[in-house]
Amino acid sequence: METTQTTGEGLTFEKVWEQMRETDRRMKALSEEVWEQIRATDRQMKETDQRMEAANEKLREQMKETDRRVGAITNRFGEMVEYMIIPNLLAKFEELGFTFTKANRTEIKDREHSLFLEVDALLENGDKVMAVEIKTKPNGDDINDHIERMGKLRTYADLHNDRRIYLGAVAGVVFSESEKIHALKKGLYVIEPSGDTFAITEPKGSCHPREW
Repeated sequence: METTQTTGEGLTFEKVWEQMRETDRRMKALSEEVWEQIRATDRQMKETDQRMEAANEKLREQMKETDRRVGAITNRFGEMVEYMIIPNLLAKFEELGFTFTKANRTEIKDREHSLFLEVDALLENGDKVMAVEIKTKPNGDDINDHIERMGKLRTYADLHNDRRIYLGAVAGVVFSESEKIHALKKGLYVIEPSGDTFAITEPKGSCHPREW
């Protein structure tokens, strides 16, 4: 008489092996499903990366175009400064009692003393020098930078036995009231549009012109 071997819980070994095989099949199916999800996620991530790269490339092209346009505007503004503002500065400052005989853009490259700076307009005579910084819309940093620039100019002048008095001015196409007050408090002349020309405001009272 044949007997069927059983486990302690009344299950035959055949049933146990069948359950184990079924469990193995399910785990393999689940594993394949998980791997398919992983592969799908990987494909989606690669597609996302490609879209982002395309978007970044488009953004880079837009930024290049913007830089090109800004550069063109800056160059045109520089030309306007050179041909319109600088020649008229001599006459305008003469109204304030200054007789400057020349006005030029100036660039200093003194490697020996590590002095490197540019001045948009340097107005000069035998006694005084007026250094003008010209910005489209001056801000506090521009004003503070010009104060630092004035100190470098004074250092450069001393190195070349230039004993003239140095003064500073900031010109702006758009000058906010707060920045104008800030510049005057720093002892700088303020140059801004006025009708068809421009006007110069002199630091007065407690805001006297600063000399370097």
